[in-house]
Amino acid sequence: MSAYLEGLNTAQRDAVEATEGPLLVLAGAGTGKTRVLTTRFAHILLTKRAFPNQILTVTFTNKAAREMRERVAKIIGQPAEGLWLGTFHALGARMLRRFADRVGLQSNFSILDPDDQLRLLKQIMEAARIDIKRWPPKALMALIQGWKDRGFMPSEIPSDQDSDFANGKAKSLYADYQARLQTLNAADFGDLLLLTTHLLKTDPEVLATYHRAFRYILVDEYQDTNLVQYYWLRLLAQAHKNICCVGDDDQSIYSWRGAEIENILKFERDFPGAKIVKLEANYRSTAPILAAASHLISHNESRLGKTLHSGRSNSAGENVEIVALWDSEEEARMVGSRVEALRRNGNSLAEMAILVRAGFQTRAFEERLITLGVPYRIVGGLRFYERAEIRDAIAYLRVLAQPSDDLAFERIINTPKRGVGDVSLRAMHNKARTAQISLYAATEFLISSGDLRGKLRDTMKNFLHQFEQWRAMLGREGHVVTLATLLDESGYTAMWQADKSPDAPGRLENLKELVRAIADFETLQGFLDHVALVMENEENTSDAKLSMMTLHGAKGLEFDTVFLPGWEEGVFPNQRALDEGGLKSLEEERRLAYVGITRARERAIISHAANRRIYANWQASIPSRFIEELPPEFITTSGSAAINKSKPLSAPAQFSVMASRPRQVDHSNQPSRASQARNILVGTRVFHQKFGYGIVTAVEDDRLDINFETSGKKRVLDRFIEKHGA
Repeated sequence: MSAYLEGLNTAQRDAVEATEGPLLVLAGAGTGKTRVLTTRFAHILLTKRAFPNQILTVTFTNKAAREMRERVAKIIGQPAEGLWLGTFHALGARMLRRFADRVGLQSNFSILDPDDQLRLLKQIMEAARIDIKRWPPKALMALIQGWKDRGFMPSEIPSDQDSDFANGKAKSLYADYQARLQTLNAADFGDLLLLTTHLLKTDPEVLATYHRAFRYILVDEYQDTNLVQYYWLRLLAQAHKNICCVGDDDQSIYSWRGAEIENILKFERDFPGAKIVKLEANYRSTAPILAAASHLISHNESRLGKTLHSGRSNSAGENVEIVALWDSEEEARMVGSRVEALRRNGNSLAEMAILVRAGFQTRAFEERLITLGVPYRIVGGLRFYERAEIRDAIAYLRVLAQPSDDLAFERIINTPKRGVGDVSLRAMHNKARTAQISLYAATEFLISSGDLRGKLRDTMKNFLHQFEQWRAMLGREGHVVTLATLLDESGYTAMWQADKSPDAPGRLENLKELVRAIADFETLQGFLDHVALVMENEENTSDAKLSMMTLHGAKGLEFDTVFLPGWEEGVFPNQRALDEGGLKSLEEERRLAYVGITRARERAIISHAANRRIYANWQASIPSRFIEELPPEFITTSGSAAINKSKPLSAPAQFSVMASRPRQVDHSNQPSRASQARNILVGTRVFHQKFGYGIVTAVEDDRLDINFETSGKKRVLDRFIEKHGA
């Protein structure tokens, strides 16, 4: 046996040595897919089946490409030169520069970044007399990028993929945009694959060139490919059909950025006679963790099917723990105390992670860790109070509390846009400096003196008048109501609602979480002082830190201990995802849960709360359906609100925390009805205190799926609804 094949298990070696013909390697979490991919690459070279430049290898990140290059070099014992190894976009750009003249570009074309794209689209929309306030350029950019991800040139967009954006003008604006790019000798990132795929599809000479060039194709993370990447790969693989795709259909979690799970599911149909190798021996996690994850994901219908088992010599370990808690604050305390206990027992913070479904969830855990003095880092994002939308909102609050706060006033004066240009802002600064007054006072003076004229004068006068009204509201109704009102009346919430970028919904969730956060404080000033202290909290970069991130950001990482909080209906699975995508989105949410559990090597601790605060009110929550789908024999249940299935926990009705901290409510004193699922049938009209009237669409034990007339689809416990006829 060659040295580089030693240590591979049977399935891994099969994937390495099956060099001829199409091959799909279904590589479960922690099964050594990177090792297989790099060893296969080296095996092709060392058995002289191809030269280095005859292997096209595609990764999703530059980091993965660098790592693979280094591993191949180590196996073959020399630097691997002249490789076609990189990301889809890097390889697409390399091909496009060679044949740029065939799509109307020169080989030295520029690649526009998103800011340049947005500016160019804005110019095109203004030239076409499109109202960019009603039809934001960002929304058009997202639409065009979606078309490019699906491989559509402007003339190729089918009617069912068209849009009513700008009264049906999106397609013509896309054509104008592409024409303008050509004039500028430029391409955007979407073009790097779109134009290359168009060339491969329409120009036989270009296609033949690359068929001669590449004898083998290796693809990593195939489950994350979008349609244009799929077309690009299929065209390049037509000649030799020696394409090896490595991926995991159970970890396809990026549909929101164009990934198509169908690409991996239909591999055998696309490449008849394809060989399928399943890597199921996981070398990362204990047997209970793998059993729980495998049982959960088996509830998905859209999958090729595999079952992970432990490949570790010592696979025994702790059961996955489900901690049922009374409320979200107790959840944060539980995680904090567990982290401290693990530290005392010699576990490193660097080997612990808190994985949340949405970014807004980190706030409660950040607050708790800061209180305990536990160093942490937010992976793939900013700390809660460092996020731009939170800084903006806090700047509004600072001006509300202290009008002479010039830095805060300058941050918000044109956020959202109010037509304050550089000249006007300079005039305000000059007046503030010469009269030794604040920017706020200088703006008041320029309004009264008439130095600010026309529409800007009226806008700024209204802006300052709003602050007077909000200050009156602050004294009358308190800081929680004032912040919620301020965000709406200032137009700040509407600004993010109109933003069509993928992160806009998350920003809106963060703003809601800020309203929740401020309710913990008796006064606005107390909250602002707290934020200032949090922001001043210096990190000691030499210390190990606990990692906190979203489940999407955790893919590819692993930790000894993983905390998975917020497993409740509406939080996880995410209600917005279910509303927008139905069953397909539910299966992706389940894959996300699978990814979360399989990040853990030794311990996975899932938690859910019976009550979670929404704005300033506590609302009852029910455990995520994913908890029910975990195998009982590999689960341990604990916590102050552990649910005895024979006597369900009755969560309290909403109670206000506007005036004080929430009191601990004894659930035994709360009114509740006995389970009545047998008396409620699909089609029954019901009433819910919060969601109003609706029709039952599904019944599962004491859980009801209801389509509410004003709130959309929700899953609720039957004891919180009343029947209102058929």
